[in-house]
Amino acid sequence: LGLALYAGSLCAVSGATFLYHDYCIIGAGPAGLQAAYFLQRAGRDYVVFERSHAPGSFFALYPRHRKLISINKQYTGKYNSEFNLRHDWNSLLSHDRRLLFRHYSRDFFPNADTMVRYLEDFASLLKLQVQYNTAIIHVTLEKNEQAWNGHYFLLTDQDRKSYKCSSLLVAAGMWVPNVVNFPGSEYVEGYETVSINPEDFAGQTVLVLGRGNSAFETAENILGVTNFIHMVSRSRVRLSWATHYVGDLRAINNGLLDTYQLKSLDGLLEGDLEDLAIVKDKKGKLHITLRFYLENRNISAGIDSITLPQDELDNFATRAPYDRVIRCLGWKFDFSIYNRSLRMMPGKGNIKKYPQIKPSYESRGTRGLFVLGTASHSVDFRKSAGGFIHGFRYTTRAVHRLLENRHHGVPWPSTVYPITQLTNSIIKRVNEASGLYQMFSVLADVILLRENATAFEYLEEYPIGVLAELEMQTGRKARNGLFVIIMEYGRNFSGADKDVFYYNRAVGEAQHAWQSNFLHPVIYYYKRLPTEREMKLRPPDWPLPRPDAIHHIVEDFLTDWTAPNAHILPLRRFLENCLSTDLRNFFAESCFLFAFTHQKLPPSCQQGYMRMQGLVGSQKLQHHAVQAGLLQDYTHTDFSGDKPPDSHDGSQEQLMRDHGIPVRPLQHLVNAKDE
Repeated sequence: LGLALYAGSLCAVSGATFLYHDYCIIGAGPAGLQAAYFLQRAGRDYVVFERSHAPGSFFALYPRHRKLISINKQYTGKYNSEFNLRHDWNSLLSHDRRLLFRHYSRDFFPNADTMVRYLEDFASLLKLQVQYNTAIIHVTLEKNEQAWNGHYFLLTDQDRKSYKCSSLLVAAGMWVPNVVNFPGSEYVEGYETVSINPEDFAGQTVLVLGRGNSAFETAENILGVTNFIHMVSRSRVRLSWATHYVGDLRAINNGLLDTYQLKSLDGLLEGDLEDLAIVKDKKGKLHITLRFYLENRNISAGIDSITLPQDELDNFATRAPYDRVIRCLGWKFDFSIYNRSLRMMPGKGNIKKYPQIKPSYESRGTRGLFVLGTASHSVDFRKSAGGFIHGFRYTTRAVHRLLENRHHGVPWPSTVYPITQLTNSIIKRVNEASGLYQMFSVLADVILLRENATAFEYLEEYPIGVLAELEMQTGRKARNGLFVIIMEYGRNFSGADKDVFYYNRAVGEAQHAWQSNFLHPVIYYYKRLPTEREMKLRPPDWPLPRPDAIHHIVEDFLTDWTAPNAHILPLRRFLENCLSTDLRNFFAESCFLFAFTHQKLPPSCQQGYMRMQGLVGSQKLQHHAVQAGLLQDYTHTDFSGDKPPDSHDGSQEQLMRDHGIPVRPLQHLVNAKDE
């Protein structure tokens, strides 16, 4: 029967008329809408398929108790919109200032219904091409040498309509509940259907299976009306403030930890759920036992014929019967709609709920198939924010830039600056860039040096997992060395068992910056682009291979890395050592002196003074420079005399006399300079 149905589907596909688009996006959640926005701005041919009647259908149901755990910080004390996105975890990226989430809610933890309304406005105001009430039920490949990737993607919806596209972007999210099957699991209620009315749990004893935010969210809702709540999972509780991973338990949901540790009946247990079994007695009470007690026994024979753990161990932790057992084990990716030809395989170990993808977010099995949003979180699971809106809005943009270069010949956006702006460019980005800040250790700014280090090319928020492929993926050349700027936590500061509040946890001295614990900028310098082999053999827990030089900017309590001595000066000296040059900015007097006493001028003199540019002296500015130790007091010229304030003749002559240089008329100096 299966072979006949498969053959029938092939015949149906072969005889179907396909509606073609260059790009097909499955899912109109946040990631799908974000991808659609970038494609529309670029003028590309695309369509978004959404199974529901409106975007963001996941948020119409989840979280069940309606409070999001993504922060919506209204005020930061700054008006820099890029900086403020560091603390806005709900907005998608767009040019429309109306589509900032703070205009939709003032709550620090907003209601999920507000997110649904926001996504509806995002799709409608930007006029995104979303085809609603279209559930894609089957995806397969059609080989074709003329296609972008050597094949087309063929999609079929619930009405047997067929679509063809050159590139497939999967943004369907994670919505299939994780279910553990064990004897008696039919008595378990799922998070997706359990009542959210606390009165339905009044006076009851409840067991919650799971240890994530959905489990604690459920417990928090009924904490005040139950007899007691027990929570069991195979792993210990992981607090987000200790792991620095926003997907771990957040403080807003952790009331059960208080009642557990303060001895108010509730409790946490560790154990493998697959080893459990549930037996229901005649009164409807649910008894927890272990699977091996039920071996070779008939569970339907009744509880009296079954050995329970408390029969052998009278203080067994879960010996009291429960009124209800609730499963809160999260979700997994839906692999069922993808034909075997796409080779969409689940990951291994703790990322088996995600599809296998490369660090470029492209499927490992099929070229041209990219996974976006929550389902792409295997790239940075338990490391960064790629599974959440405030992370994948940036990774989606990175994927769009990769596609623009691959299919349309549009190189990765970059800006070229003179080398004198190197320090300023880095300081500006580490102090305001939201993509670097949210996707720490995953996205990086890359600085490509030009020949002789006279200029550099700045690329923003590139996925460092594919650094070895930078030239191919971006259309940019890295022939003369590069700097990579990323944000990192301290190597040993994050973990479920870490005490992140210990005394002297912060580093304040620049010379100890490498020991910084909190999020801080790190600059890697490579004389050449790392290879694929070097990327694979990088040290454990290192985001990049060992560089030729590395610099940590010391952590800052205010995340404001603009202190002249603690932040900027050490960075500048590091850059100077890497480039064997002087990146200081000099006054015209100093450049004039260097022109007669040095064979090579500093870049600021070459690109400024020698081109008739730079700072014009004045009495006030010169006095400030002398007082600050930036300039020696070579001259006593009075700028308040007959000569205009911008005249440097007197100061230049005095500089030359002080260094034994014969003074010649101005015309001779000009001729000598020309020679």
